[in-house]
Amino acid sequence: MIIVIVVLFNCATVFAQDEMDSLSKQFEAMMKNSPYGNNKQAGKYYNIRGFKMYAETYGTGQPLLIIHGNGGSINNFLYQVPYFSKKYKVIVADSRAQGNSKDEADSLSYEMMADDYAALLDQMKIDSAYVIGWSDGGINGLLLAIRHPEKVKKLAVTGANLWPDTTAVVNEVEQMVLPSYNVLKTKRDKNAQEKAGWKLLRLLIEEPHIPLTDLHKISIPTLVIGGDHDVIKPEHTLLIAQNIPNSYLWILPNSCHSTPIIYKDEFNKEIDAFFSKRFRKIEGAKRFF
Repeated sequence: MIIVIVVLFNCATVFAQDEMDSLSKQFEAMMKNSPYGNNKQAGKYYNIRGFKMYAETYGTGQPLLIIHGNGGSINNFLYQVPYFSKKYKVIVADSRAQGNSKDEADSLSYEMMADDYAALLDQMKIDSAYVIGWSDGGINGLLLAIRHPEKVKKLAVTGANLWPDTTAVVNEVEQMVLPSYNVLKTKRDKNAQEKAGWKLLRLLIEEPHIPLTDLHKISIPTLVIGGDHDVIKPEHTLLIAQNIPNSYLWILPNSCHSTPIIYKDEFNKEIDAFFSKRFRKIEGAKRFF
């Protein structure tokens, strides 16, 4: 769902249409042929908190957990897995009720998913990991660091928001989602596909609700990323960075919500450098140089 919003709407507003069409077709073709998301050698199901969570692991080294966005799946990170698996033990999973991680329950929340990822790391016997989260995955990453701080070494989030109103989310995007949300909200007899879609739509329109004071609990170094024409307003991305004590802010120019796709090389390189280097607290005279 989020990929549809990203590719068909937001990115087209800041890139030449022919360029965007080319990038979109290339990415869609690569996803269809990608081994990620259905790799029997790398994949495994884990019994976690009432459902079976599907995850794949690649490479060796320090653990790196990568979390996808709303309606996405493991194969959304086809540009990240091969890059980071050269240096890290990359863990990519389908979040609850998405991809191969089926969940028939009616309820779904970001808090539930953050707790799922903490439980996944426990089952993998991983004390803590570096974490990258995109869109809803960024929200999950923030909540993982808030609710399970011992699980996160460093955190990088792109396109995350703290609340669902138009002070955070661009109004045009909300208007795109509302019609489907309203139809399913009033429909009594939903089939299985509609029930699954409703859970994800409800998250987009009604959630999350993370108070700024909760961000103050995040003590680990955090890289907060957004596009200057993102689905999430740049001022909201700035607000997130300002309220995490040890954070850097990276706003990409001429950029939309799809930073891991459109700016894959810069995205991968900068996050790797952030994870690798010691965090620099910039205060006082350090602000000059």
